[in-house]
Amino acid sequence: MDGGRSGNYGRGRGRGGYYRPQGSGGRGSQYQPRPQAQRQWVEQPPQQGVGRGSGGGRTGAGRPWGQPPTLSSFPVQSPARPPPPPPRSSSDELDIQSLKISPQRPLSPLPLPSEEEENRIQPIRRPDQGGQKYVRTIKLVVNHFPVNFDPQRTIFHYDVDVKTVTSDDNRHVKKLVRKSDLRLIRDKLCSDYPDSFPILQTAYDGEKNIFSAVVLPTGQYKVELSDGENVRGRSYLFTIKFVNELKLRKLKEYLRGELSHIPRDILQGMDLVMKENPTRQRICVGKSFYSNYKDKLDLGNGVAACRGFNQSLKSTSQGLSLCLDYSVLAFRKPMSVKDFLMENVQQINSMDDIKRYRPLAIKALKGLKVRVTHRPCKQKYPIVGLAEKDTCHSWFDLVDREGKNPPRRTSLVAYFQEKWGRKIENLNIPCLQLGRGNKSADEVPMEFCVLVEGQVYPKEELDYSLAKDLKDLSVAKPDVRRRAINEMLQASDGPCGVVISNFGIQVDRNMTKVAGRVIGAPELRIGGSQHVKVDGEKCQWNLTGDRRLVDGKSVVRWALIDFPDNERHSKLDKEMFIGNLKSRCGKLGIRMDDPLVCLLASMRRFSSADSLENLLKDVVDRARNKSKENLQLIVCVMARKDPGYKSLKWVSETKIGVLTQCCLSSNVMKGQDQYLANLCLKINAKLGGSNFELMAKLPHFVGEDHVMFIGADVNHPAPNNSACPSIAAVVGTVNWPAANRYAARVSPQAHRQEKISNFGGMCLDLIKTYTGLNRVRPSKIVIFRDGVSEGQFGMVLAEELRDIKKTIYEDHYQPKITLIVAQKRHQTRLFGESRNDVGPTGNVPPGTVVDTVIVHPFYFDFYLCSHYGGLGTSKPTHYHVLWDENFFSSDELQKLIYDMCFTFARCTKPVSLVPPVYYADLVAYRGRLFQEAAMESQYRSPAASASSSSSHAISPTSLSTAWCDKRDYNLHPELENVMFFV
Repeated sequence: MDGGRSGNYGRGRGRGGYYRPQGSGGRGSQYQPRPQAQRQWVEQPPQQGVGRGSGGGRTGAGRPWGQPPTLSSFPVQSPARPPPPPPRSSSDELDIQSLKISPQRPLSPLPLPSEEEENRIQPIRRPDQGGQKYVRTIKLVVNHFPVNFDPQRTIFHYDVDVKTVTSDDNRHVKKLVRKSDLRLIRDKLCSDYPDSFPILQTAYDGEKNIFSAVVLPTGQYKVELSDGENVRGRSYLFTIKFVNELKLRKLKEYLRGELSHIPRDILQGMDLVMKENPTRQRICVGKSFYSNYKDKLDLGNGVAACRGFNQSLKSTSQGLSLCLDYSVLAFRKPMSVKDFLMENVQQINSMDDIKRYRPLAIKALKGLKVRVTHRPCKQKYPIVGLAEKDTCHSWFDLVDREGKNPPRRTSLVAYFQEKWGRKIENLNIPCLQLGRGNKSADEVPMEFCVLVEGQVYPKEELDYSLAKDLKDLSVAKPDVRRRAINEMLQASDGPCGVVISNFGIQVDRNMTKVAGRVIGAPELRIGGSQHVKVDGEKCQWNLTGDRRLVDGKSVVRWALIDFPDNERHSKLDKEMFIGNLKSRCGKLGIRMDDPLVCLLASMRRFSSADSLENLLKDVVDRARNKSKENLQLIVCVMARKDPGYKSLKWVSETKIGVLTQCCLSSNVMKGQDQYLANLCLKINAKLGGSNFELMAKLPHFVGEDHVMFIGADVNHPAPNNSACPSIAAVVGTVNWPAANRYAARVSPQAHRQEKISNFGGMCLDLIKTYTGLNRVRPSKIVIFRDGVSEGQFGMVLAEELRDIKKTIYEDHYQPKITLIVAQKRHQTRLFGESRNDVGPTGNVPPGTVVDTVIVHPFYFDFYLCSHYGGLGTSKPTHYHVLWDENFFSSDELQKLIYDMCFTFARCTKPVSLVPPVYYADLVAYRGRLFQEAAMESQYRSPAASASSSSSHAISPTSLSTAWCDKRDYNLHPELENVMFFV
């Protein structure tokens, strides 16, 4: 049923228009229109009867795009008049205010912006007071903790520069100082000058910025660091300069809606202050903090799982909030190197095995950081390798640093006994080689080295068992996660403490309470105009009995390739598998004939892209001899998962032009009905069929206009990869009103660049595809953008949206565009206040929406949990509406997105992310597979082999041109407009 304020439904459909007076409460407060005499700079629709004006630099939503003539390169569109509110029922209470709505949108009483701010495009404002429709409401608590601060306080921002000082002539030199040393230097400065630099009233980011609650002296200070007696100290010149005064009243004004732009410098300073206490006491990894192995969980193999949390400050309707979430990460245990080797390398059971398995030992140790135990030392040294000789045979020239005695030849054993009074026990194994910068490696006996804490163990290096154990710890149930979050907030090494109180900041220790609305699930249409209602609890449905797909595409030209481990002993019963697959397809309304070609190949084929290409060409040629038409599909039954999968997809989708469907023989031989049904869903979607559709039209779009949905994402290479390109992917619907079939475009771009370089061009290409299939261009476009943070919203609006409009607009074609960002990488979690508010797993039910209290004070955003949480704690998707020329209300957009989550092609349940974004993510990942396959193909090419034989190695940069060659990412023309990626 609908919510209580139905009389106000449809009000405030304009974008600019309301403000909350100072001291007012939440979203239920009375809103006041801006006096018309003030300068108008937020968007405003035309009055009734007014056509396109001469407004110059305004788009269809009336948003200023910047100074003319920058925007004169593409046309300007007047906004459509917002639709009228829905008809009222006789039971509705008359709303007098709704009869007095001005034809113009009310405007916010914001102060006049500066020239820089006026040129900055801001996201749109919330069109109403939040959604009103629901089937039921639930009481929730959220891991947002209100933060109170004194708006009269000031935070002082300083810039820090640290240089090394040479000991001979006291000169400072420009030499890179390690980040681990920078914090030690700051701490030493504070201990040397406690009155001038009170450490509990400052926060340091470990690099360039210090934020202080009091005024600090500026200038240059010499700081001496020493690791102990008989060790040469290190001198640094610490320079501190004043940057800015951060007035907290500006943040208060922004939270009240009195400032149009977010004061990021103030939030940056406060965020750093909130992180200072855990930074000093916990292991810091990125924006997360983990316990110092106090409650570690031993995973074996020298690996331990540590619990921790990540935190961030958020601007919300209730004010500033600290969002804190539970996290688990795998670390290498801080243990002796010899113990680590015996635990991590299975072949090494004693110290005597190290020489026998030297390559394995080097592989396990290289790059790890250690500290030495034979002398007082806080420094960390990276392992660069193992010495060539055993410890007992290691000699070197000992140089007197004071120059009193000439160099003398001595053994490492004698040196450690004389200098440090330490006897080396393990003489018949090599020393560790420890390096610092460009210096030659020092040799240190392995028994005097221990791994330093805080070294993350890469997830990709975990074996299956360890990865499963880590996942089980990470996927905490709602009650466990909620309890862990509260414990970490209360902990002495958590975000609260003396430091924040010295800045006048307090954190409410109670989670925020908020009302959640559960919106209704849609009815679905399947084959034969049947409709199906979803399950009330999980919102799932099934395809049992006589239920068929909406549009089952016939599979009459297909081939089967069996890839066993041993070509002579295949475990696949082809006749049984073909029979089961044909039978399951038939029940779903898909006609499937016998395969034209059945071929037996070895899994060894996956070791080479060329071998796979020859194999697929052979299959295509054989099928063409039996049928004059092109092959539709090749089903590949694999004995196991193999890295060569990426080469198979790259070859088939960019070179051969034939769809492939891979599956494991262990699964298909079970013949389970559900598994075969899922296989059929993928096959039908790839061939252009329609699995299931919504019974009703998508909300808000009720007219005859064609609507296109676009999704976009960027896939970045791994953090340790510095050469590979980022992969941009854009997908778009090609049918209406079902809007469940997509075409895709993929393109490489600059390394780790988030902005989509050719966004407009890819969108134009998809619009042309839509036009060719439907004989009409879409008049409305809804774009979903994935993977951008709030700090990048300005880039999306000012650059990507501008590029799209500039590219697709023509004199007589200016579609209305809505741009929405979907975020999954956030920390917000929703918990039921009681068991009555959640399902059996403790998670909120599908369709749960939150758009009050924890959302932005005035921008248009909301949280939607569209999926059933069967494992761990559900994470809602955070949707931000940045631009809207289609004038959605909160109810309409929330229902639109939720309904679309039921149209994902390869499962019979709603997904957690709106399908255009979900598909764009799949396509971007497929582009990454293309890049890796192209790289490996070039590496194994004859030219690369010849180069390798002469130079022994191929530099990653020497292959970068191949990795960025757009031809390697161009889809075959036969597959450009089908869903090859599902």
